[in-house]
Amino acid sequence: MSMLFHNGLFQGEVALVTGGGTGIGLAIATELGSLGAAVAICGRRAEPLAAAASKLREAGVDVFEGACDIREADAVSAFVAAVHGRFGRIDVLVNNAGGQFISPAADISPRGFEAVVRNNLLGTWNMTHAVARKAFIPQRRGRIVNIIADIRRGFPGMIHTGAARAGVENMTKTLAIEWATHGVRVNAIAPGVIESSGMERYPPEVIDRVRRATPLKRLGDEREVAQLAAYLSSKYADFVTGQTIYIDGGGSLWGDRWDIADDVPQYPPFAAG
Repeated sequence: MSMLFHNGLFQGEVALVTGGGTGIGLAIATELGSLGAAVAICGRRAEPLAAAASKLREAGVDVFEGACDIREADAVSAFVAAVHGRFGRIDVLVNNAGGQFISPAADISPRGFEAVVRNNLLGTWNMTHAVARKAFIPQRRGRIVNIIADIRRGFPGMIHTGAARAGVENMTKTLAIEWATHGVRVNAIAPGVIESSGMERYPPEVIDRVRRATPLKRLGDEREVAQLAAYLSSKYADFVTGQTIYIDGGGSLWGDRWDIADDVPQYPPFAAG
């Protein structure tokens, strides 16, 4: 049960959460489900989806799950059609699915860069476009929440996802304008480092460095992101659109998270004439 919103806030509504089988996505699906929403979750791996769906059903949530590679437009269209066929509507879309890996920019292969951009940017677009065309635009109402990342000061160490998430942020602003006439609100959440299952792929020393570079000196909690997503998905945010809300303990404003060597090449100042 949510500790922040009243019971039944999303009663009669349907929320689709990508990457809903684990981590932040599952936390968001759980939050929305606890507030009365029927929930559809998707991801590439069937096993964690089945486990997540079982957990949600035990909590009394009406849930539909299906494996879906968001990079493939046809697969996305088929999944969205299945969700709409199951529930008859979709009211909320949370674009949470994504993935990346730590690497200096010079060491990323063209294929590695493309893979992350296809997943995080193209995949988000595929799902957004399909849900809007199938549900939001015809019913003249919808809420989109894009989970991006702390990109305010660039994203050294993960340029591929920084570029992709910046594209999603621009998409958020653009669609907020274009789709206002359809009653669709579009916002983004930019989490800092959140304590979740996705943390397992990062070295502990990297996580500790980010924690120390965060003014509040701790990592975020999945439930904190989930409650912010619930707000942006709800009627309480009807006058909020085109915004990116950071939930990062102040980390985007302060702290050095990337080493710059002292031997930076120096060039003489430009001399006019």
